[in-house]
Amino acid sequence: MPFDKPQHVVSPSLWALAWKRLKASRIAMVSLAIVAAFIVLILLSGTGLVAKDWARETGVNYAPPTFLGTDLEQAQSTAATAGAPAASDKPTELPIQDPLADALADIRGEKKPAAEGVAAESQTVDPLADVMADIRAKGTQAATVEARLPTLPFGGDKWGRDVLKKTIKGSETSIFVGLAAAFVATLLGTVFGAVAGYYGRWLDDFFNWFYSVFTAIPYLLLILAVAAVLQQKGTLTIILILGLTGWTGTFRLIRGEYLKHKGREYVQAADAIGASNGRRMFVHIFPNVSHVVLVQLSIYTVAFIKAEVILSFLGFGVPVDVVSWGSMLNEAQNELILGKWWQLAAAGTAMALLVTAFSLFTDELRDALDPKLK
Repeated sequence: MPFDKPQHVVSPSLWALAWKRLKASRIAMVSLAIVAAFIVLILLSGTGLVAKDWARETGVNYAPPTFLGTDLEQAQSTAATAGAPAASDKPTELPIQDPLADALADIRGEKKPAAEGVAAESQTVDPLADVMADIRAKGTQAATVEARLPTLPFGGDKWGRDVLKKTIKGSETSIFVGLAAAFVATLLGTVFGAVAGYYGRWLDDFFNWFYSVFTAIPYLLLILAVAAVLQQKGTLTIILILGLTGWTGTFRLIRGEYLKHKGREYVQAADAIGASNGRRMFVHIFPNVSHVVLVQLSIYTVAFIKAEVILSFLGFGVPVDVVSWGSMLNEAQNELILGKWWQLAAAGTAMALLVTAFSLFTDELRDALDPKLK
């Protein structure tokens, strides 16, 4: 009787086990779907397929949401124009001759009769006739104002811009800043922690001193101080501020992991076969600590989105021609006095939904990547 060929059992990797645990968690899947929807939305917004005309004034000032219907804006505007003088009421002409009477009459389109005693042949062509015709044409075009909608799906701001499109465009700025700044901070923390933990000695002392300097100052005060010193608003500036000041948490964790792994057998075996220090650091040790880096990246993304909102709300964030959730909340604080709450509700709801989903996904990811749960 022939013997059966033994089957080789391949042990699943850490990532396969983590994905299996993530799929078994309903909270993780729902949170991942929400985060993925936001990522797709900002990609569509960045390519101009969605919310391209967010700055267009499509509605009336403070247009209410459609589900609320029209409010008293039209009644207030009617009452305001009721006391205005009629257009046909002309002021009493002064007894003296107005030197600009001819030009004003020409602008209004009125034809002034020729003075008595002046021969018809003495009337010459007005040299400003073409200029005045252009002025009248531009005035006619300016008077033709595009009709604005009385309501918008989620309301309008004080300029009549659609709050829904502003929220989508603002999510592009806030999420991009959060992801980019988290990548910069995680990269710096990983490199600094790897060097300090692997080499030790004076390099470890130097990076620990550098780490202590940054952690001695409260983080929010630190980023506000750096933003006030730079005095240059922009998306790149916010990314650099958050990334260059937020690497300390990753540094502390990665340094501890490298201190633990550098003396293990697989690292000593790599040293025995002649692997360089850089190869041992980032080819042999780093894959075993990459789950810590990934979790820190997701944690930083949430923290930096909230930090960008705070900076923009306080006026240290994006410039006036760029919209973000923070700038929308900054505008909404003045609108609340007038009872216009929809811009605050739109920006706050979008931010709360993304931050909550990202935080829940981060917690589930941390549990799924924990080697003790294999």
